[in-house]
Amino acid sequence: MEDSSAEAPDSSTQDDAPPLVVKEVHVNIQREWSDGISSPSRDGSTLMNSGTHGDDDTKTDCDPPEGRSKYCGLCFSDGKSRIDYILVYRKSSSQSEKREIFERNIRAEGLQLEKEASVTNSDVIFLKLHAPWDVLCHYAELMNIRMPFRRKIFYMHRRHNFMSRIEKRFNRFCGWLPHKPMKFGNNALPDLAENESFTAPFSRSRIHHFIIHNKNTFFSNATRSRIVHHILQRVKYEEGKTKMGLNRLLSNNSYEAAFPLHEGRYHSKNSIRTHGAENHRHLLYECWAWWGVWYKYQPLDLIRRYFGEKIGLYFAWLGWYTGMLFPAALVGLLVFLYGVFTLEDCQVSKEICQATDIIMCPICDQYCPYLKLSDSCIYAKVTHLFDNAATVFFAVFMAVWATLFLEFWKRRRAVLAYDWDLIDWEEEEDEIRPQFEAKYSKKERMNPISGKPEPYQAFTDKYSRLIVSSSGIFFMILVVIAAVFGIVIYRVITVSTFAAFGWALIRNNSQVATTGTAVCINFCVIMLLNVLYEKVALLLTNLEQPRTESEWENSFTLKMFLFQFVNINSSTFYIAFFLGRFTGRPGAYLRLINRWKLEECHPSGCLIDLCMQMGIIMVLKQTWNNFMELGYPLIQNWWTQRRLRREHGQRAAASFPQWERDYNLQPMNASGLFDEYLEMILQFGFTTIFVAAFPLAPLLALLNNIIEIRLDAYKFVTQWRRPLPSQAKDIGIWYGILEGIGILSVITNAFVIAVTSDFIPRLVYAYKYGPCAGQGRAGEGCMMGYVNASLSVFRVSDFEKRSRPTTSGAELVGEPVEYCRYRDYREPPDSADPYSYTLQFWHVLAARLAFIIVFEHMVFAIKTLIAYLIPDLPKDLQDRMRREKYLIQEMMYEAELERLQKEKNKKKRKRERSHHKEWP
Repeated sequence: MEDSSAEAPDSSTQDDAPPLVVKEVHVNIQREWSDGISSPSRDGSTLMNSGTHGDDDTKTDCDPPEGRSKYCGLCFSDGKSRIDYILVYRKSSSQSEKREIFERNIRAEGLQLEKEASVTNSDVIFLKLHAPWDVLCHYAELMNIRMPFRRKIFYMHRRHNFMSRIEKRFNRFCGWLPHKPMKFGNNALPDLAENESFTAPFSRSRIHHFIIHNKNTFFSNATRSRIVHHILQRVKYEEGKTKMGLNRLLSNNSYEAAFPLHEGRYHSKNSIRTHGAENHRHLLYECWAWWGVWYKYQPLDLIRRYFGEKIGLYFAWLGWYTGMLFPAALVGLLVFLYGVFTLEDCQVSKEICQATDIIMCPICDQYCPYLKLSDSCIYAKVTHLFDNAATVFFAVFMAVWATLFLEFWKRRRAVLAYDWDLIDWEEEEDEIRPQFEAKYSKKERMNPISGKPEPYQAFTDKYSRLIVSSSGIFFMILVVIAAVFGIVIYRVITVSTFAAFGWALIRNNSQVATTGTAVCINFCVIMLLNVLYEKVALLLTNLEQPRTESEWENSFTLKMFLFQFVNINSSTFYIAFFLGRFTGRPGAYLRLINRWKLEECHPSGCLIDLCMQMGIIMVLKQTWNNFMELGYPLIQNWWTQRRLRREHGQRAAASFPQWERDYNLQPMNASGLFDEYLEMILQFGFTTIFVAAFPLAPLLALLNNIIEIRLDAYKFVTQWRRPLPSQAKDIGIWYGILEGIGILSVITNAFVIAVTSDFIPRLVYAYKYGPCAGQGRAGEGCMMGYVNASLSVFRVSDFEKRSRPTTSGAELVGEPVEYCRYRDYREPPDSADPYSYTLQFWHVLAARLAFIIVFEHMVFAIKTLIAYLIPDLPKDLQDRMRREKYLIQEMMYEAELERLQKEKNKKKRKRERSHHKEWP
């Protein structure tokens, strides 16, 4: 669910350019065709010109458009110098000497400073920073920032008359249809028009080739903030080679906060469609964060322009994931509806509902009564909704879907990286963490990249810390297993308690009540352990002493994902693969600590417990996450605004400068986008790992993500301070985690179908033991007698003393029960080898193992084939990149011709001058 947009193309005049490394951004042939270009055959080989340089245009962003009010707080007191960055400190802080040195060095770098006290607290001081034009140019060249330098010239393929007539008729037909209702029109929102320009690394020596109509707006606000932050990270605050950088001053409380400013208010009394946008923040709110545009594509180029490429890539990935959920949700819903429509024809459900004469053994010790199998009629029908003939198809479909999602995301990421000038971008070498420097400053060695000495961590020290950290991870996994063990004990004890409960509703549904309460308790335990895991992950990551911030972030991300994944899914794995599998049989139950009988599955199967576990956990967790993401900062900001209005009045609070309003917003999480990614990755696991047991999981994920996109957008635009725009060319370590989840999902779904569901036992019965045995076909008619064949017989007199029920079952059949049934394939009590496994049990076991092997190999082969057939780069992108190389060669050729022509003209002028001198 995304769209790409950028600024409208600017006009340019003819000029010649020296060889530059260029980038072609978003070729849009259709727009030029619709605009009636007269000479479509002209392409970039003509290389007509580059750009203009407007030295006299001094308009700044502080000057409001005509007819609009001027927002205060975006510029210095002179009303001209734009604020590019804000530092906040308290006068009462004890780090004044470091701040003075730091600010003096900032001025030496060419930045302009201005201080102003807070309106609400005189102890708080705002330090406003502005980067002049020369400073921006200098550091833009050092940072290799790509800037537009040449209008794109389109090349259009010639069309035959026949194809032109077909295209005209097709366009005429499309004119009757709604025109792209999910996209924003460029007429209504002109700021979303594409910036049709080539870009190249900025160079002051070739500045006349860049499209510069206004010095104050040539560098976007995000770029200006990034340049200033780059400077601040390299300014010293004390003597010493490591005593530099804003991050260190923030960590030692020299400064309280540092952030770029939002571009004014996000709301306006006037409609954006009639009066236009007040600023980019207002535009983002109206076309992205406002709930009224929930069905629209995301304006990714606008998000990238305001928040930077890293946040833009997150929302691009989230939109892509949400869009890919549409087919998965549709197929999952069709599988569910197939179960609904075939419910009346299901032979197994019919037999269970009609089995009024089959008495089931009690599911717990003493207090659980005998039950009629027909009492499970409702649960059997619900199970059929999720466990039907379409389940296997859906499991294969979701495995293929996960592969397609990842492969097509690589293609989408490549297009975005190309359009956003990130193909050749390489992340700068991270600075060494201050903690690492402080720990290992005594021992240094030469960095092979920079050639400078840096602190060195010995091999033995590094790996001893990794061993201790790994031991901590293993211990926390054991804590998760202990928590699951506690939930198991709760289920075992509670099922007997509910069976003897006073309320008939709970007594008659003791197993469902046990499962429901256990899931809710498990959710509370999960949320409590998540808080503990975050602290443990921080402790273990700091114990490892990673060298750089990126290494620290990757290590912390891996630990947090592992902890939370195991925490959330451990109970689900227990229900899917262990519940009811190792209980023994009546008369010889396996017991926990030789005391508690292990919990059995419901007479209709264990799948209903797995569905309930997944449904409740998924809904509760997504609801809780959404509340914590938006509700918590919303309440905090509301309380802050309420306090300010009470102390200073409604009108005074509304007139606060922009830096004051931004300071009162909540800062972005210290972990950045980690929480956002983690939430979606865990949801992806829910959507794929056990999807065979819960086909509605993709639909729930889709509904949540539609809300999630707008929640995150609203939070970034209105509730958080503006984060520092930063660059990234992919989603980092999360892609590898997604691939791992995709592989795990194939294995788990194979086991769910083979072990948890009744698909394999029914298949074996239909082909081997049912009415159609030996006929090579299977259908509902072939399932007659399946329920009776899947139940074994137990003599009541063989019960253990501590398992013998307190009731005789006379209330069900009018006389004491002598025999009861249970789910298993065992010999009857009167056989030569009572209660031993039957031949059907071994046939089912062999079929299950065979299905797991065949399913996994088949799906992995399909996944590998799909990944091989889908190239990482789209064909049109490859063509655009080849064309870029062609244009570079042409530019170099023309530049060389220009140089030779200039030399020729120069020699000619010299000869003419010398000829005039020789004239007598």
